[in-house]
Amino acid sequence: MNSGNPALHRRIVTPQQRYRMPSGAKQLILVRHGSTDLENAERIVLDGLDISNPVLLPEGHEQAQAVARRLSAEPVSAIFVTPLHRTHQTAEPLAALTGLGLTVIPELREVHMGDWEHGFHVHATSGNELLGRMFAEETWDVVPNAEPMAAVSARVRAGIQRVAEILAPDSSGVIFAHGGTIAEICRQAARSSPFAFFGPDNTSISRIIVHGDGHWTLRCFNDVAHL
Repeated sequence: MNSGNPALHRRIVTPQQRYRMPSGAKQLILVRHGSTDLENAERIVLDGLDISNPVLLPEGHEQAQAVARRLSAEPVSAIFVTPLHRTHQTAEPLAALTGLGLTVIPELREVHMGDWEHGFHVHATSGNELLGRMFAEETWDVVPNAEPMAAVSARVRAGIQRVAEILAPDSSGVIFAHGGTIAEICRQAARSSPFAFFGPDNTSISRIIVHGDGHWTLRCFNDVAHL
């Protein structure tokens, strides 16, 4: 059927334009570290806390290579890591392909799990009743001596602000971080419930945009097309 309005017809059939980052904005590509050797993790002290610091398993190194091959095709201008081994090891293949150095952002380390820090997965797989409460109430605070949700939120926001200050406008940086901190970053960008983005996969890619006025938007979450 002819609408009688050629201009309207042209507007209808014109393909939608692909996303373009707003002028002056910065893209933060969030990558969770690869699979880790939790059973043989060393312990280090950061900010006065006894923190688990595992290295990658062979599978984790393979995942790191896969995400590096994918991201090396993008115009990345900086690579960021936390103080923990697993983020450095996951970032190293991309650093080798791009020639970029690694900038440490301490505020983006993983959530400290208090009394469960060195045995979280043991408690999780044993059906500890506190795990059910943690998910029902959507808070780390039910775990004895865990880092308070408010403290996690504040330090993660400070870490992202540090990254945004380092990046030039209209550029992209890759942040190799942790499941808990990536979930919190995405929660803040989406203004969602606390655990809405819980459990991103190892070496998954999520993306947020930091706009020129400082607000964040979420572009994607848990992209694993490279695996």
